[in-house]
Amino acid sequence: MDKTIKALVLREVKYKEADRILTVLTEEGKMTMKAPGALRKTSKCSAATQQLTFSDLTLYTRVGHWQVREGTVIEGFDGLRRDLEKLSLAAYLAQVLETVSDEDVASPELLQLGLNSLFALSNGLAEDWLVKAVFELRLACLTGYTPELSGCMQCGETEGELYFDCERGGLVCGHCREYGAKRVSSACLAAMRHVVSVSAKKIFSFTLTGDAVAEFADLCEKYLLTQLDRGFSALDYYKSIRII
Repeated sequence: MDKTIKALVLREVKYKEADRILTVLTEEGKMTMKAPGALRKTSKCSAATQQLTFSDLTLYTRVGHWQVREGTVIEGFDGLRRDLEKLSLAAYLAQVLETVSDEDVASPELLQLGLNSLFALSNGLAEDWLVKAVFELRLACLTGYTPELSGCMQCGETEGELYFDCERGGLVCGHCREYGAKRVSSACLAAMRHVVSVSAKKIFSFTLTGDAVAEFADLCEKYLLTQLDRGFSALDYYKSIRII
């Protein structure tokens, strides 16, 4: 029996001469499937099974495994494919989504975050650094690592200088801070609180200027990588080709 799903293609791998093995993200979770003949020009699913494409896919089972019968592109994020920096950043977002999602575990919010971030990146709705940082912090929240941002996580202090501790996962005051905690500016903290608390449609709706830009970007990246306890090859590549 055929099954139709809406899926974001996170990864594609060439298999044999003309097939693709896909890793996709759906509202129901991550899935792996084969797209027979997807690399042929006559294929009914060639465009729909490209990495970083959101598609309607019609599936069938063969020997207990899902295979793609045909597909239609819903959103191709064409702006990504015209800019190497954007494309490499999008590949990093996809690699993170693949890492944190699970097979058969519903993840509609992860899918929504991925689609919103790729759409904003592709269409220039927010600057690249902002899309990246917001994605990292919001994803940390969706995967169980929401930082404590109301006050010092040890004593509750909310006044005076505050620091952010990536290892401990939140704010600490000057008295309670340990080595490695970095002072966080009021502008950066306001941005973090915004991303953590607002609805999905509003996560990019704020501005930062001056030193707070680099502070926010660096802190969001470090926090996610610290909490996941790993790095990403796609992030390393993005940084290697990025024009500062």
